[in-house]
Amino acid sequence: MAIEDATFFKHIKLFSTLDDDECGVLAQVCSHKVIDAGTMIFSAGEPGDSMFMIVTGAVELFVKDTAGQKIVLNTVGMHDHFGELSLLDGGSRTASAKATERTEVYTLDREDLLMLFKKRPEAALDMLAAMGGMTRKANALLRARVAKNVNEEVEHDRGGIVLRVADWVANFSGSITFLVLHLLFFALWIGFNSLPIAFDPFPFNLLTMTVSLEAIMLSTLLLFSSNRQGARDRIRADVEYEINLKAELEVAHLHEKTDKIHEDMLERFAKLERTLTARTSGSTAAVAPTTAS
Repeated sequence: MAIEDATFFKHIKLFSTLDDDECGVLAQVCSHKVIDAGTMIFSAGEPGDSMFMIVTGAVELFVKDTAGQKIVLNTVGMHDHFGELSLLDGGSRTASAKATERTEVYTLDREDLLMLFKKRPEAALDMLAAMGGMTRKANALLRARVAKNVNEEVEHDRGGIVLRVADWVANFSGSITFLVLHLLFFALWIGFNSLPIAFDPFPFNLLTMTVSLEAIMLSTLLLFSSNRQGARDRIRADVEYEINLKAELEVAHLHEKTDKIHEDMLERFAKLERTLTARTSGSTAAVAPTTAS
């Protein structure tokens, strides 16, 4: 059905630069459609060869991430358009579209749009600009949805100088260098204070006090570092849970695709069987009169 009011396209950003004659040509090739509230117009992954322009109503454009969470990319209303990406490249739909209320739309097919571009190349630039805006918005939404990197999270929350020192001390105290240095220090201390010029003779009270103070400070710093390691482990556990959830949902999604392919194959086999049965019946009916004669 042709569009009676060709000036409608003047309100569409994509076609606002067209003159009256070109709008009239576009109105003749577009078709009209009314969509009830809650109806899925198309789903991500489906083939698409048409775009939609909203006369009245509203449509929600969304995707689902690998964790199965719904991400609303945009909600378009009167004089907005959607579905142009698949129309241009002939690929599958990159997002799903659902009417949130009773919506009246005009649809434009790929062949008709190519004919328009030949007459008005500037319209192609306008469409690319609109698509670029949608892509930027989608990237901004999806950037925060990816799995966290444990190292980046820890670097972002490194804490103060005390916590950084605690991490360094914890790493150093668990090394062979730490043990060797202490053995050398104790050997030199005890050896020197075994001489007549000793400043800390046996039972080496000053050494005992120094080692006790070192143990207190070292244990406190190790507790600081242990708390930070606990935080790292919690982040790592969250990441592993998120990855496992994504994998589980991806497997479920693959099962859904397999089931749909199976249903489509059964339906096609049934149609083929009906067609063969009809042809066989027709051939039998045609042979019967010949035999009778």
